[in-house]
Amino acid sequence: MTPVEGDHEYKFCQLQTHPPGACGHNSPVPFLVRAIAIVGALSLVSVAACSRGGGVVLTAANTIRIGVDLPLTGAEGQAGMPALNGVRFFVAHHPTVDGFNVVVSARDDAVNGVSEPLLGAGNVQAFIADPQVLGMIGPFDSSAARAEIPVANQAHLAMLSPATSSRCLTKEPFLLAALNPSRVEISCATAGQPAPKELRPSGVNNFFRLATTDDLQGPAAADFGYRNLHLLRVAVLSDHEAYGQALANSFAERFVHLGGSVVTQLDYTPSAKVDVTAFMRQAKKEGAQAIYFGGVTANQGCVIRAQMASVFDTGETTPYLGGDGIAQDPACLRDAGTNAAGIYATVPAPNPDQLVGARAVIAAFKAEYASPADYGAYTIAAYDATGVLYDALDRAIKATGGKLPARETVVAALSVTSDFQGALGTFGFDQAGDITLRIVSIFEATGTNPQTPWSWVHAIDYSAALPY
Repeated sequence: MTPVEGDHEYKFCQLQTHPPGACGHNSPVPFLVRAIAIVGALSLVSVAACSRGGGVVLTAANTIRIGVDLPLTGAEGQAGMPALNGVRFFVAHHPTVDGFNVVVSARDDAVNGVSEPLLGAGNVQAFIADPQVLGMIGPFDSSAARAEIPVANQAHLAMLSPATSSRCLTKEPFLLAALNPSRVEISCATAGQPAPKELRPSGVNNFFRLATTDDLQGPAAADFGYRNLHLLRVAVLSDHEAYGQALANSFAERFVHLGGSVVTQLDYTPSAKVDVTAFMRQAKKEGAQAIYFGGVTANQGCVIRAQMASVFDTGETTPYLGGDGIAQDPACLRDAGTNAAGIYATVPAPNPDQLVGARAVIAAFKAEYASPADYGAYTIAAYDATGVLYDALDRAIKATGGKLPARETVVAALSVTSDFQGALGTFGFDQAGDITLRIVSIFEATGTNPQTPWSWVHAIDYSAALPY
């Protein structure tokens, strides 16, 4: 990665509460420190004075819009709205960048509570039609991203997703040979997904994300199981879908590499009456201490956990490991019933609540957003996505002589982002647009009540070295 020219100290202090020249370009205060100081110092009145209600006239000449495409209603809205709050919180405390007023333009891509790719693509078209929109935050789901990236790419509109993790959005192959016990590479096409180049008709990447990729989930679970749970013999299941098969195979390969044994492995066909107890009995006979499941709750992933009670000791005595297809899912806990405790699942992103660098931002956010429902797993990722977009806008504006930059100039600035100091940590983007902060979090189900939050137990950091 090419280092970004400049000092990475972002000058968003043209808040109307500061005298002219108080925040020069050579100020030595790092961005995150300044952001926290502003958050702590500004009152709601001063924030309002810097925005639409304080006498500042917004015109096409002095305004930049940030588009936001997220599921904002229904079931997925419970995660999407807190992410939007993260964007709004950042912009409220940084209402201008280099003399341009910043406005959030948010659109809902959910239909009946679920992200709808075609609606998301239409939202992107609306952003493109507005020349003041120079970048967007979103989408939330990989299926929406597959529909939206080609639309935004042709218009050179920068996209920053706080949550998508499907590897094929950015990289080939879907599963590397080094993560497959058969040593066979699985392409994106073989997995039924478009290749990254198919999503980018312009030939230039415009998509960046703050979650790491799914191919690291299986290895992270293997590292946690072997090193933290001290497992040596594990059985592996998958739900006959590409996502689940990739997780199961990458877990198996990494677990064996570490010194463990996969005693038996099954790829079952999902059905409402799935019964894998015969597989479990064989696994127990072979000395399995746990089961790893690659797949999703909807494919009876946690019904299988309930079935384990008839063969294995219950709860944490016999762990059940999986990926974000079951992680933090109330339906998983309902299906697992009295055997819910002892489920461990990975999420391909850091948990901000465990990060020292995020504490001040989280505290300031919660001081303004009082309802627990306002804050979610991706609030801080969306906050940082907005911050890194501001960083790119700052450099693009300067490169354009202080004028409104072209969209492709913003994309070019994002593509060389390096050592951005955010609440999640210090990160940049690789050549494919993936975050260089490659952290996978592990959560544990601690009770049978579907409304009980899962507990964070560990994080695996592959930022310095990949597990293959």
